[in-house]
Amino acid sequence: MTGETNKRKAKIAVVGSINMDLVVTTAKSPVPGETILGESFSMIPGGKGANQAVAAARLGAEVSMIGCVGGDLFGGKMIEQLRNEGIDTSHVRVEQEATTGVALIQVLGDGDNSIVVVPGANALVTVGQVEEAEAKIGSADVLLVQLEIPFPAVEAALRIARRHGVRTILNPAPAQKLPAELLELVDVLTPNETEAAILAHGTVEGAGSLEDRMTVLQDIAGHASLLITVGEKGVRTAIGGARATYPAYKVDVVDTTAAGDSFNAGVAVRWGEGAELAEAVRFASKVGALTVTRFGAQSSLPTREQVESFAGAEA
Repeated sequence: MTGETNKRKAKIAVVGSINMDLVVTTAKSPVPGETILGESFSMIPGGKGANQAVAAARLGAEVSMIGCVGGDLFGGKMIEQLRNEGIDTSHVRVEQEATTGVALIQVLGDGDNSIVVVPGANALVTVGQVEEAEAKIGSADVLLVQLEIPFPAVEAALRIARRHGVRTILNPAPAQKLPAELLELVDVLTPNETEAAILAHGTVEGAGSLEDRMTVLQDIAGHASLLITVGEKGVRTAIGGARATYPAYKVDVVDTTAAGDSFNAGVAVRWGEGAELAEAVRFASKVGALTVTRFGAQSSLPTREQVESFAGAEA
């Protein structure tokens, strides 16, 4: 990456979910009423917010995490994991009567996955808790948020960032139609192809082509840049109104879990270091490519050194 040797350390604030991922590998997915034997089971720290925080930390950023865990064994392990990555957890609240969020992940033989998320304590992140973290959010280079915590908390974080002139990235997952007043607070919107359809039309059915979805999103998202991830096809962008495609890298896919999270972190970190958004997309594409070559969520996230030494060919 151009100028990376002279990069400064980015400060990233992440407001979002913290889960324990319960991962099963299996050759095929069972049909309703069928029982099959899986191949392996793992418990791996996850959650879109925590994944993005860990990914950003491994890429060299100074990271603050704002979220909520339960007063159970998983909660303690998640906080310990975040701290071990050098992440500031002073605004991770423990709800003693709640359970920590969990994600039930089925990974198929081709590396594809299906996920069921039980929010648990993530559903208890409040506006007040986010406001208590205003100093962390306001001093960041980039705020990174998703939609696995209550909508009012997401909006509060975006409003604080706007008040302090902090750039914002919204990873709109799980996807839902978003009000115009929220989108006005977003500088970069990062859906995948399916999420882009839901954001644009409320449904995947009849959403038209990717270009059709982009046209609608550019209209409703206002000034926000669009970075739409399309798997092995790469990233389709609309930055400053101009569209472009950034190819993916050819890799052997093991598990696609956390690929989107690592991509978002890569964009946030490189952008926060002062790179142009287009350069941040190129960097983040390498981060995502390396992530899918390994198993699990946080266990698959690469370090900065690994990304900078990656010499993969574009697809």
